[in-house]
Formats: sequence, structure tokens, C-alpha cells
Amino acid sequence: MTASPTPSITPLNFMFFNDTEQFHRIVRTQLAQDIEVLFQYAQLPTPLIDACRYVMTGKGKLVRPLLVASAFASVNDHRRQNTDSGIDNYSKTSEEPSNNSALQSLLGHDSNYDMARRAALAVELLHTYSLVHDDLPCMDDDELRRGQPTAHIVFEESTALLAGDVLQTLAFEVLTAELPTFAPFDAAIASQLSAVFTPRARRMVSGQMLDLNAEANTDISQSDLEAIHRDKTGALIEAAMLMGGICAGANSGQRIALQECAQNIGLAFQVQDDILDVTASTDTLGKPSGSDEKLDKSTYVKLMGVDKANRYAQSLFDDGRAAITHALGNSTNSDALLALIDWLWSRKK
Repeated sequence: MTASPTPSITPLNFMFFNDTEQFHRIVRTQLAQDIEVLFQYAQLPTPLIDACRYVMTGKGKLVRPLLVASAFASVNDHRRQNTDSGIDNYSKTSEEPSNNSALQSLLGHDSNYDMARRAALAVELLHTYSLVHDDLPCMDDDELRRGQPTAHIVFEESTALLAGDVLQTLAFEVLTAELPTFAPFDAAIASQLSAVFTPRARRMVSGQMLDLNAEANTDISQSDLEAIHRDKTGALIEAAMLMGGICAGANSGQRIALQECAQNIGLAFQVQDDILDVTASTDTLGKPSGSDEKLDKSTYVKLMGVDKANRYAQSLFDDGRAAITHALGNSTNSDALLALIDWLWSRKK
């Protein structure tokens, strides 16, 4: 298989937030480029590379890389505002470039920004591996994901299994790999990212096991259900927000706030998923609706009903927003992370 040339870097930048739609488009475009750079670096054999490209380039929401980018932009913006008022000393590489040439230089040499790119890749690689494995016949046995047939339907089941395996390993390798179009990795930041990422990756798998165990339990409590989802769904959302903050140089207070926000958002996200599973169509979701009921899963809807679950999700989003507002001093939608929280609350799939 002949490798295509490494794509040239485009002047993209998720360091600064203007509006939600533009910001998310930039993050998604940057991520798509970086995925291709990574796959060319990895030199995987066929059909493994084909399966990896297939699952990594589907029409996902990309919530986790958006969380990395939004936390990175929000902490940067807070530090820039403090610099303007003389409170903080901030690296000159974080000054907003005035033209494409300056931006091109920034993207080529700013290791903090490039570490955020690595972090965004890492969380999406890990998340996608978990989806590939969750869909396998030995797990949820789903045939549709992100609006397209699942990996084991398009490829051999063995190929889908290996695709998940290699995406998981790449998720960790990408933090320190010598990648074209990336500045050399920052060892100090990479160490902090690994310390945050690794245990939460383990928690994600533990949460999946607890979720499978709960399928046989007909009398699960809300606290039991939350314990499952704080690991299965919430752990990687925690990792994403903390990793974005670390790359932007978040202080200890900001990291505490990011974790508090992530814990609320991670749980709210799962409550939303449970609601959407019974209220949205398969076409809208891009995966089979009603699958939780089919598998007799314990869900917030089963436990408390749609209306109460919806109110609970709203309270969790409000608590997450309050944590960030308190730490970063932003109360309007001019902040990337607050705008993302609002975008998540309004999602329909």
C-alpha cells in the first residue's frame, strides 16, 4: 500500500475562541489532519489501517477532543486577560497572531499548542477504540455506529478487534511520538498528561465491566449507577478537560475547577444518552435507538423517568458551568468551555 504524502499544515488555531460554530469547525479540521499524520507515521498493514481510518473518520460528535481544545482555549484566554491587567506573566508565544504568517509560525513552534493537539488526538483515539470494542458481538453486538455500519460488520471481526487494540496503544504513543507537522513533544507536559490520562483510561474499562455486571442486577440504586458512569463515561471526559488545562498551564485551582466541572458534565452526558436512547430515532442518533432496553441495561430513565432524568441532567450542567465560571471568571458565551457546555446541553444525538 503506497503511503500518501504527509498533509501540509494549514493555518488553524484553537487557541482563541470567537464563536462556537467556527471554533468547533477549526478543532474538527485540525483533528482530521492530525489523524492522517498519525496514521502515516504508524505505517499499519492492511486491512488494519483501513479499519482504523474507517472508525476514526466517521461522523462522530468529537466531544472529547472539543473538551481538550475548549479547556485549553479557556485557560489561555483567562491567562491572557490577566496578562493584560498585569496579573500574570504569560509566554509571548500565546499572543494572538495578527496574520497568517504569524499563525503559521505559532503552529510550527508552540509546543503547548502542539501538546494540546496531541492530547485531543489521544482522547479521541481512546474513545474510538472503546466504541469499536463495545460494538463487538461479545459485547453490545451493535451493527450501526456514527451513522454507518460498525467495524466488525465492514471488516472481519478479528480486524475490528485489532483496530481497537492499536487505537488504544496509539492513544498513549501519540503523546511523545516524533510526528511530522508537530513541534517536538514537551517532556514535562507529556509526563503530566500521562499521569492524568493513564488512570482514567483504566477507569473507563473498569466502568464498562461494572456496566456489564449491572445488566444482571434488577435492583440497582442511583448511587450504584452513578459510580458506573463516573468511570465508564466520566473518566475520559475528566481526562480531556484536565489535559487541555495542563497544556495551557492551568494552576492548581483551575485544575480543581476543571475536574469538578468534568465530573458533573460526564455524568450529565450519560444521563442525556439514556434519555436520547428512548426519545430520539435511529437516524438522528446514528446508532440503534432503544438499545438500552433491548439489552435490559440499568439507566437513569428506567430509574427515574424521562422528566426527572432531564431535570437531573440540567442541574448537573448548571453545576459544571458554575465551577468554570467561578474559577475562570467568565459569565458569558464568549468563553469556549462555557459555550461547549451549552452546546452539549442542547444536543439531540
